Amino acid sequence: MVKYEVTVTTSSLLHATTTNNIFMKLVGTDGESKRKWLKSIRGTATFYLGAVSTFSVSCPTSLGKLVLIEVDKKPLLMLPEDSWFPDKVEVRSPEGDDYNFPIYRWIADSEVHLFREGTALRILDDNHHLGKYSREKELKLREELYRWDVYKEGIPHCIKAEHPLALPYEVRFSFTKTSEFLLTATMGLTELNLKGLAFSTEKWTDIDDIRKIFCNKTTDISEYVEKHWRDDAFFGYQYLNGVNPILIQRCTVLPKNFPVTDDMLFLRGGKSLTKEMRDGNIFLCDYKRLDGLKANVINGKQQYLMAPLVLLHKTLDDKLMPIAIQLKQTPADDNPIFFPTDSEYDWLTAKIFVRSADFSEHQLNVHLLRTHLLAEVFAVSLLRNVPMVHPLYKLLIPHTRYTLQINFLARLLLISPSGVFTQFASSGGEAMITILKRSLSSMTYRSLCMPEDIAERGMEDVPNYYYRNDGLMVWDIIQRFVKGVLGHYYKSDAEVSQDSELQHWIQDIFEHGFLSQANTELVKFVTMVIFTGSGQHSAVNSGQFDYGGWMPNNPISLQLPPPSTKGKTSEATMLNTFPDVNTTVQGMSTMWLLSKQSSDFVCLGVYPEEHFCEEVPCKLISNFQGELEILSTVIKTRNKGLEVPYTYMDPALVENSVAI
Repeated sequence: MVKYEVTVTTSSLLHATTTNNIFMKLVGTDGESKRKWLKSIRGTATFYLGAVSTFSVSCPTSLGKLVLIEVDKKPLLMLPEDSWFPDKVEVRSPEGDDYNFPIYRWIADSEVHLFREGTALRILDDNHHLGKYSREKELKLREELYRWDVYKEGIPHCIKAEHPLALPYEVRFSFTKTSEFLLTATMGLTELNLKGLAFSTEKWTDIDDIRKIFCNKTTDISEYVEKHWRDDAFFGYQYLNGVNPILIQRCTVLPKNFPVTDDMLFLRGGKSLTKEMRDGNIFLCDYKRLDGLKANVINGKQQYLMAPLVLLHKTLDDKLMPIAIQLKQTPADDNPIFFPTDSEYDWLTAKIFVRSADFSEHQLNVHLLRTHLLAEVFAVSLLRNVPMVHPLYKLLIPHTRYTLQINFLARLLLISPSGVFTQFASSGGEAMITILKRSLSSMTYRSLCMPEDIAERGMEDVPNYYYRNDGLMVWDIIQRFVKGVLGHYYKSDAEVSQDSELQHWIQDIFEHGFLSQANTELVKFVTMVIFTGSGQHSAVNSGQFDYGGWMPNNPISLQLPPPSTKGKTSEATMLNTFPDVNTTVQGMSTMWLLSKQSSDFVCLGVYPEEHFCEEVPCKLISNFQGELEILSTVIKTRNKGLEVPYTYMDPALVENSVAI
């Protein structure tokens, strides 16, 4: 007889404990053990929260190289079946070899589950018949669990599920995440209800009253925004480092529908518009995706959504100053171009309409489509096409955490017919899906790759562009890590082409994400996938309350049309244009919720689940973490000297996945 020492680690996640009986079978190249009941003198504490329990499994002869384990559980007599979350199983063979079997998933039924030994294997390398069988069985089951659905024609596909509890166990929120998410949402709305704000359809009559909405919920930046939202320099700054830092582009030729001339402008330094464009100092923000759309009706009142064009000038002191705003795409007598030299409230009102348009552009295109919906496509494609033992699965699975449930909740609570965005945003009615469709049709693969996107927008050398500075460093660190890991498993393009599981993953993304088929280099594509769900999502999500917690800076909707002639606006006009009280507070409470980090947040590069066990990828993970830590220190040091710190690309504050 020979003995195998089996060590089972139960997760420390809340409710990971099981009182059920656990059974295991070891399967190797030369045979398999009998199904073994893993019992211990510790009784029901054997598989308690965080428990590490060791057992002995005897076999008549050696099983050879271990390929997989079979695990199942049965409830004790008269007791209910419960769920168990094991982290991993480690086995020491009689020959002294150590095997690691990563699990990291909920086992909720009495079915037999197969788990592969942790050495990463491409399908080309998996030559044992049991290995091939387990791959096929796993993917067949996953195809049933992770089915595609069409939420709306013309936007990326999503996972098919009737309700959050219908999602597979392994992709649901933890108990901690669920509890904190519900508590944050409930507390915010309860506070607003107690103040009588959540259902008030009154207009704002005093701007100071807006400060009382969430007087105990502010951030350093939201307080700064409240003080500086009227300033032209801060208006321009937000295009570089606010929540929508990807719209701005260098302007060398004015659009034909934006007839600004030199004699209309007063540029600091007395320079001409033509010369400043030639010198690379003029920038354009064009909201053409919002053109011609019918805005929402809120509280029985028609709302207004503009499609502005904004011209900005980089001054000698490196400030980005707005110099001209046209609120509609088509030039006309009733569509004046506004300038800083206009009356205070003409110019301020024009900027308010721009900021409201930016809210819709940011939320639907930059945030929802380009991070959340794409990350869901990446995740579902991975889970349908790539088995746990594959190196790509091991590399990407940490970057899918909570994405499917947070997106399901977004469709349920935000963009459904009864959702907050649908009810209270100017673009939340019939315009919403049109904007998403337009955004997707204009999105390119290159625009998702940060270095190419920065270059195509001509933004390589713009000063004080911290989103670019930090983001490119995060991108480079991720790319080096991905290149190291994939280079360890793929030595040539031919090997990549021959990996059917990897190719099916990419094809699924093209088909269900509606991305146009492109020639993709694997390292860059996987870098884009990780960056989209981590750094890019953080950049466009984490500052929502910072920049939107003061409503006048980021109005969710506006309920008067823009001025068609100059000289008729006032503070009263501005207040009447702002959204009603209930619209304001619904928007602010939602942004507070979506900016709130949960206590089980996992930052970029931290991998609590040990999917890789070989020396090379483990060493690469360690190097990856070290580089991110150095960058975090550099960013924190830089931020000490900034009036408005830019923290959204600090690796210590970037989550591994789209989880909120």
